[in-house]
Formats: sequence, C-alpha cells, structure tokens
Amino acid sequence: MTVARTPLPRGLFADDALPLYERTAARLLDELRATGARTGDRLPSERALSARYGVSRVTLRAALAELEARGIVRPTSSRGWFVAELGAPAPAAAAPQVQGFADYAEVNGLTASSRVLSATVRPATVPEAEQLRIAPGADLFDLHRLRFLDDLVVVLEHNRLPLAVCPALAETDFGKASLYATLRAADPPQLPRVADYSVEARHPTPRERELLETGDRMPMLVATQLTFNQEDRPIELTVQVYRGDRYRFRASITNQA
Repeated sequence: MTVARTPLPRGLFADDALPLYERTAARLLDELRATGARTGDRLPSERALSARYGVSRVTLRAALAELEARGIVRPTSSRGWFVAELGAPAPAAAAPQVQGFADYAEVNGLTASSRVLSATVRPATVPEAEQLRIAPGADLFDLHRLRFLDDLVVVLEHNRLPLAVCPALAETDFGKASLYATLRAADPPQLPRVADYSVEARHPTPRERELLETGDRMPMLVATQLTFNQEDRPIELTVQVYRGDRYRFRASITNQA
C-alpha cells in the first residue's frame, strides 16, 4: 500500500535505520578501534566530539551513554570520558530497532511535526501501574499528540510514562521536542531498548475520523507498545492510531530451531 505524497512510516521497528545518537556511537566506536585506543585512554572533550561528528551536545551525550551502557566507555566526575573496554568488533547484522517517530523522520529525510492535544501529570491506574511496574497512584505523564510527516497527518498517539524516570517530561513542550530525545537526555539517560509491540485493525471512532481527516470507511491500524530501557525497566506505554493508508509495518522473522 502506497501514498503518492510521502513514504510510509514502517512502525517503530525499522531494520534499516538507526537514530542519530546510535549512528554517532557507532562512528565513535569505529574511530576508537581504528586508532588503536586502549583501556584508560581519555576521549576528546564533548565539545570537540560534537564538532567532529556534526551533532548537538545532547545527541553526543546520548551516544556516550549508549557506549557506557555497553561497557565501552566510562565517565568521571571531573575529567571527562575514558575508554573502558573496546572488545571485538560485532558482526554486521540487521536487527530491529526501537525507534521513535522523530527518529524515523530524520533518518528518512522527512519533516516530523506534532500538535499536542493534552499533556498532564495524573495518578497511574492499577492496570497502568501493573504494566509499568510502578505503584498505583504514582505520578504518570500522560501525553496525547497528533503526528505529521511533511505536513500530512499520520497518527494519533497516546504516551504514558512514569514521571520518576524523567521529571523533565512535565516541563517539556512536545509540540517541538522529541520524546525519545528527552528520555535519552535524562539523568540518568533512559535508552529505549526493547519493546513488546502489537498491531490490530479496526474502524475509527468519530473523534479519530475528525483528527485523522478520514471517512468512515478508512480502516485504522492500532499499534500498542510497551517499551523497556537499558535496565529492562518498562518506561513507556503507547497506543498509536494510524491512518490505514499511511502506515506499513515490517518485521524480519527467523526460525531459531
């Protein structure tokens, strides 16, 4: 299924695209290996690395946090970053990636934009608390947005996150900011790693028809996702309602037997 005016988003598991911070981490790791860096060697400053790779300090810090989570670099409180253990190069492989909407747009040369419908902090319900492994009534950041690619409306998105994982969520304007970039910039960084993901088709509600600008015959594809961070902790519960003509889900399936 195709749309003449824009490439189709393929969901949050893209096997041929990486977020900018992961590409930056890969470039840095390749450079460390190519230059023969050893355990204990000090990395250039964050300012120098940002300039070298042409990325923002936020992206660079997310890349360093990615390498830290893999045990490749380590920070110190006052002297910057050091090589911890490079290890052997990993074999090249196409693996599914947990990818945010803004990340998808960036790597595919599209312009993502959002209209915030509501952004509140409220108590978590019992079902939400069970899925996110938090106490019932704990502060939950609840975000509803309408998402666009190149000014075409694509998806109605509802995100719920424990406020404790990133208090800055409540102060961020998600009409402009990326949710995943905000999580990666948290202290400590929250790196989306694994997600339980399901997709089903259904008819739209009247409000969905209005917001997504469809007729009553247009099917919706509804994606439900529970995302886990680098410590295998659930950090995001999301429901996305896509226009059926502007969404394609793609996955690689293997037989491990």
